[in-house]
Amino acid sequence: MKIKDKVIVVTGGANGIGEAMARRFHAEGAKAVVVADRDFARAQMVASEIGGLAVACDVSIESDIQNLVKQTRDAYGEIDLFCSNAGIADGDPDKNNAASASNAAWERSWGVNVMAHIYAARAVLPEWIARGEGYFLNTVSAAGLLSQIGSAPYSVTKHAAIGWAENLALNHKDHGIKVSVLCPQGVDTNLLRAGPEGPQNLDGVLSPQEVAESVVQTLDEEKFLVLPHPVVLNYMRNKTNDYDRWIGGMAKLRRAIFAAR
Repeated sequence: MKIKDKVIVVTGGANGIGEAMARRFHAEGAKAVVVADRDFARAQMVASEIGGLAVACDVSIESDIQNLVKQTRDAYGEIDLFCSNAGIADGDPDKNNAASASNAAWERSWGVNVMAHIYAARAVLPEWIARGEGYFLNTVSAAGLLSQIGSAPYSVTKHAAIGWAENLALNHKDHGIKVSVLCPQGVDTNLLRAGPEGPQNLDGVLSPQEVAESVVQTLDEEKFLVLPHPVVLNYMRNKTNDYDRWIGGMAKLRRAIFAAR
């Protein structure tokens, strides 16, 4: 997909990766970029600087997603690219108990990291199917392909998000609809700084702008996996090649991480 002249929605667009993507899409000549976020004041600031539209949106509430899609269509016409980017990272309160997160943490993670992607698809798929085109970019994480030491809610919901994206891709390929998943490791964002401990920084922390560059390149190639840290592909291959060895290696890495704290 070429970004020029496209109508694009970015959830979680007021900060971090979402903000960087919104700004980069504008620089690439998008027709319009809609910045959606719970932080409406900052979303307005970003949108005003790129000549876009700000929409207040809690992605875990389906009616908010429906309103976001309606406002975008009313302002600019049909959406070409929906970037379901907002995310949340809850860690395990007890690092020695993978089941220690509260029900509220699990429900919050499920709502933002999984259901938000489903709500977005429900809102745009009928028109996209009729139109014969459309593009989803779902921000997930390398944790969805590998795992996340110290955060069962984050890891499990990110795995579910990968499963959802795969279903979108295989069920709607013949409808002309494309899907990509953004799966970085460490990125210098508020989410990283406030999120669970883990190995995500070991291969280098990228700037949001570097991630946005990777997104634009991969969308141009229309590939499923967007991997700003290319080494993640090697880790995936190691995992599937010998699952037991991979689990042993991750357990060893966990011991090293928590022993150092």
